[in-house]
Amino acid sequence: MRVMIALLFAAIFSLPINSYAIDFWGPTGHRATGQIAEKHLTKKARKKIKKLLKGQSLAFVSTYADQIKSDRKYDKYYTWHFVNMPFDKTYEASEKNPRGDIITGISKCLEILKDTNSSDQDKAFFLKMLVHLIGDLHQPLHIGRAEDKGGNDIQVRWFNEGTNLHRVWDENMIEEWNMSYLELANNVEDLSKEQIKSIQKGSVLDWMRDTRKLTKPVYESAKVGEKLRYRYSYDHFPTVRKQLQKGGLRLAKLLNDIFG
Repeated sequence: MRVMIALLFAAIFSLPINSYAIDFWGPTGHRATGQIAEKHLTKKARKKIKKLLKGQSLAFVSTYADQIKSDRKYDKYYTWHFVNMPFDKTYEASEKNPRGDIITGISKCLEILKDTNSSDQDKAFFLKMLVHLIGDLHQPLHIGRAEDKGGNDIQVRWFNEGTNLHRVWDENMIEEWNMSYLELANNVEDLSKEQIKSIQKGSVLDWMRDTRKLTKPVYESAKVGEKLRYRYSYDHFPTVRKQLQKGGLRLAKLLNDIFG
């Protein structure tokens, strides 16, 4: 038995770092972002997207990019879910992952979707990827440090359960509220048209920088081994909700530009 356990741990820790990293935003968060985006689509964009996805909603396809991780033929897309860089460097000045990152991944999705020569099959695939990646772009630890795998290695406790800082922001706070994705999407902040336009303004890089402003404060929000409870959720869940809303509004902007 001891030999089997030792072999199991050896196998796990011989894997590439990213092959056992935790996903970004849980299913509920991604679906909420997809649902928010759906509400802000133009009629023309909604019709074209519905046809391309064969009736599936943006909320339904929002978790597709995580689901395909179980199939090795999609391994090349794994690094598209995040980008790591030091706090003292910009994206432009930081060392790039040769396999790509969330910025290059989103760019590729947009390229395929805008290309009139792309097949409907390719467009459907990269649309599903885009829905997920724009959600990921708004998770602060998704744009984190390589040395701790975006907070995955920062062990903390959520109430009485062991977890890590990344998972707290991915799922624990959302799950603690026990709301469905529809409830989350229907209870976002009521914004004016001017506020929505302000959020949607800028490029994907601008949006990444906007999320990046939150990354360091999130890292500083908890210490290794700390027990996080109601107070942590009270202080930080409003940020989670705001990021889900921003992701949905910005996704809608991209899709309306392409399909509307």
